[in-house]
Amino acid sequence: MNKVLIVVGDATETLDTMYPYYRLIEAGFQPVVTAPEKRVYQMVLHEVKPGWTITKEWEGYTIPCDVPFSEVKEEEYAGIMFSGGRAPEYIRYDEDLVRITKHFFATNKPVASVCHGVEIPAYADCVRGRKMATVGKCKFDLEVCGGTFVDEACVIDGNLVSGRTFHDNGHYVGPWIKLLEEARDKAS
Repeated sequence: MNKVLIVVGDATETLDTMYPYYRLIEAGFQPVVTAPEKRVYQMVLHEVKPGWTITKEWEGYTIPCDVPFSEVKEEEYAGIMFSGGRAPEYIRYDEDLVRITKHFFATNKPVASVCHGVEIPAYADCVRGRKMATVGKCKFDLEVCGGTFVDEACVIDGNLVSGRTFHDNGHYVGPWIKLLEEARDKAS
């Protein structure tokens, strides 16, 4: 199983998505983009500019969906990545996405989450008792759903690897890919 899901929607953060996408390819995995429907999605760039207290957003690249949530056969995938941006706030209610999310936690397959990505496993009731990193403004989402917020660049809690924002990509993506490689080696 070399396929790994990357969950996106409109306003998914570009660096949150593209960095793990290409790192997966480098490690010999096939990234598969999943979203609410099969079409092209508009990604964004997020940054808190000097002097600002809120996130500024610019249009980023686009990314096509390979398989919509409704057609995902989760048993075919080695792992999953919940990208950040504003998309998780809107797509987390999708029943198929909830089903997919619960599968990866229940089967202990490698899961990665960054920034607002936490909103998906939180809504799916998969963070209870788990430690995670996320962007500070999502601390409430994590804690109200029973998780523990940790303000670090990489938090590993069993099969779950998380980072706060794209600034942490170089810290949490590598350990997540290592979990995927270890699972692949065991299956060989």
